[in-house]
Amino acid sequence: MNAMNKSLKKIKSLFLTITLFFILMLSALSISLSALAADQTVEMLNRLEKENMVFSKKIVKIDEGDTVFWKATKPGHNVEFIKGGVPEGVTKFKSAISKDTEYKFEIPGIYAYWCTPHKGMGMIGFVVVGNDKSNLESVKKIKYMGMSKKIAIELINSL
Repeated sequence: MNAMNKSLKKIKSLFLTITLFFILMLSALSISLSALAADQTVEMLNRLEKENMVFSKKIVKIDEGDTVFWKATKPGHNVEFIKGGVPEGVTKFKSAISKDTEYKFEIPGIYAYWCTPHKGMGMIGFVVVGNDKSNLESVKKIKYMGMSKKIAIELINSL
């Protein structure tokens, strides 16, 4: 009977160890999956390193269904999708000035956007959804203004 009790205690201990191991693994997996979420935050800034009037990330690559959050870190900025610079079926998007905003990207493709008051100063960015570049030619045809022309060419070439 004593040997049987010892065996049962060992089995019970092994069972508890395996159960704890699986609980820890599931916890680690759920933390890892949330860290892989592709939602992105882009800050609207007056200055970043040597550049004035700039988004903190000029190119953001995400999956369909992900959201980009634009944080109005400094006042006077907004986000506006550039006409002709978004995939077919995407409606006009323009945020209020000096307000945080977000957009959930449901349609794959390239989204060109700028800060309306500072587009001539080169405050532009791109979101690439689903690694789909099927509308690249229409993005290239946009009439960028001022410094945005040069910056757009560099960014488009890096897509």
